[in-house]
Amino acid sequence: MILEALGSALVGLALAAVAMRRLSHRLPARLLVFFTGVAGALFGDFVTHTALGAGPVPVSLLGAAVVSAASLSLLLRPAGRLRRRSAPA
Repeated sequence: MILEALGSALVGLALAAVAMRRLSHRLPARLLVFFTGVAGALFGDFVTHTALGAGPVPVSLLGAAVVSAASLSLLLRPAGRLRRRSAPA
């Protein structure tokens, strides 16, 4: 179980690193992104492990990756300024 949690944390770190590398201009502080990735992965592993029991580890890691990616996607900001045009009178 410890190795499963460690693997999930590594999955979260890897996803956060990829997100920082590709989307750094749209993400907040680097430390927040890494903590969110790891926390999301650990929570995803917990939920998957609770739902499926002590079953296959790859499935738990997949659940960790999905929840981590979803958590990281919540940190994204819009790419550019939003254009607001007034409606014609």
